Amino acid sequence: MPAMPTTPKGQRTRAHLLLAARRVFARDGFVNMRMSDVAKEANASLGAVYRYFKDKEDLFENLIGDIHEELYEASHPREHRFATDPYAALLEANRGYLGHYHQHRDVMRALIEAAAVDSRFRDVWWRMRVRHRERFVNSLTRDGSPHDLMLTRLAAEAMACMVEQAAYVWFAHDSLQDVVVPVDTAAVILTDGWYRLFFNDDGSRRVPGAHPLADPQAH
Repeated sequence: MPAMPTTPKGQRTRAHLLLAARRVFARDGFVNMRMSDVAKEANASLGAVYRYFKDKEDLFENLIGDIHEELYEASHPREHRFATDPYAALLEANRGYLGHYHQHRDVMRALIEAAAVDSRFRDVWWRMRVRHRERFVNSLTRDGSPHDLMLTRLAAEAMACMVEQAAYVWFAHDSLQDVVVPVDTAAVILTDGWYRLFFNDDGSRRVPGAHPLADPQAH
């Protein structure tokens, strides 16, 4: 396993290679990307690329590592709280997530492709999904029953799917869109869906799917 560089020159070279790799992943995708393409994009030797990264998978894992953590932090509401203003808290969380996703849409597009062909990146994607879901569920169900927790988790999973797929379609594949979808517009549309599922018009909490037909244990 290549060691992390300790000299300023080595750190600059590694950062330069990661930027070049990002452009290659964005252009060619995960499956078609080759280490030699990164070397060419970075105007470096192939040996230099392997000096810092073991293989394509190691290179991509280093590229997405910080983005994963930054995406989680960006989607944490800090100015508003669910207990006092749930709509504003949801809007802040969604805007933070979507804004960061949009900024890194090229890498996120490559991650979804990588997750489909490599279990290592499938697990990375899944951990990202679970962290976001459980943070939201825990903020709403501290005093809830196990039944409420089950239904809330299922509903949060559905909403996470909605937001993630919307970001993937609107941002990761923005070149296919007839119109540009602004981050703020996307945040409002998706927040309306979240809010109507989890809260009443007056802001009071409701249990999504609290109906026998929606209860998995009823079948």
